[in-house]
Amino acid sequence: MQRFLCISCKLFVILLIGFTADAHAAPAACGASEYRQFDFWLGSWQVEADGKPAGTNQISSEHDGCLLQERWQSVRGNTGSSMNFYDPQTRQWRQIWVSAGTIIDIRGGLEAEGMRLSGTITYLATNQQLPFRGLWTPLADGRVRQYFEERRDGIWHDWFEGFYQKVVE
Repeated sequence: MQRFLCISCKLFVILLIGFTADAHAAPAACGASEYRQFDFWLGSWQVEADGKPAGTNQISSEHDGCLLQERWQSVRGNTGSSMNFYDPQTRQWRQIWVSAGTIIDIRGGLEAEGMRLSGTITYLATNQQLPFRGLWTPLADGRVRQYFEERRDGIWHDWFEGFYQKVVE
């Protein structure tokens, strides 16, 4: 009986080691280079608009690099959050933004100028939905320019232009 238990123990240990090795050898779900295209936006940021402080933004990598989580707070205390992720089915980046006043759902990808996403903005108070687009451009001095536009009456209008400066920690 002891001999049987010992053989069973050895078999269990061999299987356990094999499963552990397989788990470590598996590639990361979001390890491809496409998932790193928006990493230039990661970090803690002070944001200026029109040359004045506009707020702070924290962009973090979550879920083993599968999600960029945004947490915004304006100088007036308004807040909002977005989830940003690469969708391998559509081969596009997608951002879903939610705040007390708006929902933004945009998608797109990396271009020569930066990360360009387009879709819609919905104003919650009126349930009005408009075409919306954004461009994040990494600048040579380490800042990031974020530029949003919405389309009203067939014309694109500036919605927000902010310059992100990394917070030195």
